[in-house]
Amino acid sequence: MDRSRLPLNALRAFEAAARHLNVTRAALELRVTQAAVSHHIKLLEEQLGAPLFRRLPRGLILTDEGAALVPMLNDTFDRMGAMLDRFASGRLREIVNIGVVGTFATGWLLPRLPEFTALHPYVDLRIMTNNNRVDLAGEGLDFAIRYGDGAWHGTDAVPILEAPMTPLCAAGLARRLTTPSDLGREVLLRSYRPDEWKLWFDAAGVATPPIRGPIFDASLTIASAAASGVGVALLPGRLFEQDLASGRLVQPFDLCVDAGRYWLTRLKSRPETAAMVAVKEWLQHAG
Repeated sequence: MDRSRLPLNALRAFEAAARHLNVTRAALELRVTQAAVSHHIKLLEEQLGAPLFRRLPRGLILTDEGAALVPMLNDTFDRMGAMLDRFASGRLREIVNIGVVGTFATGWLLPRLPEFTALHPYVDLRIMTNNNRVDLAGEGLDFAIRYGDGAWHGTDAVPILEAPMTPLCAAGLARRLTTPSDLGREVLLRSYRPDEWKLWFDAAGVATPPIRGPIFDASLTIASAAASGVGVALLPGRLFEQDLASGRLVQPFDLCVDAGRYWLTRLKSRPETAAMVAVKEWLQHAG
């Protein structure tokens, strides 16, 4: 078939009729006459050289050929619609796929998204959360925001937010804590980074007690456990400001330690688009 002469009206009529299995309902949806829908379907069948429907007294049933055509058309129309939706005021909206540590997403990024959208209305952020383990290439990401020291092989890393760690816990538990050494009597909740508590105790000038608390792979889960009174968590306080303001979590000591920060990373082999530059510059200045 000559692609320059694809019968788009006929394809749309067929797709609507296949969804409804009824010419009358298809005509109502497309705001044309029943005769027009039937004509388009007949035209398509002649062009393909195969019947697409079997006509029944009270409707239609797809032939094997028609059933095979439906999923391809649905996918094509969906993709066309998605592309057309990316135009706003005559300008193409650019997509940036970004993987984000869940803690950073909920504690910092999401409350500030309206500001970004107002400044950059032609950039669509596609946000996928993770627990700091991410594969930029395998997941098709333009950027990943991760916590650590900035040293990830093959990536360009830009610091965007300092996040010093401090103990956080439920209010009832906090009342038992007067000095840092009191933490030795409590369950200390841990992440997969085993040295963070030692850093804090060293800064406090207290010997690190045996740490036998549960190990979690995400700070959001650790925070929920701490808020439930399971134990004391070591977390970046500035990403839990809402929990601290509401009293869901309490910071029993002022001491904070720097165990890492949040970085915006991309593959060095990935060239930056104008939209990616806009995201990077905003993140650098919004922090």
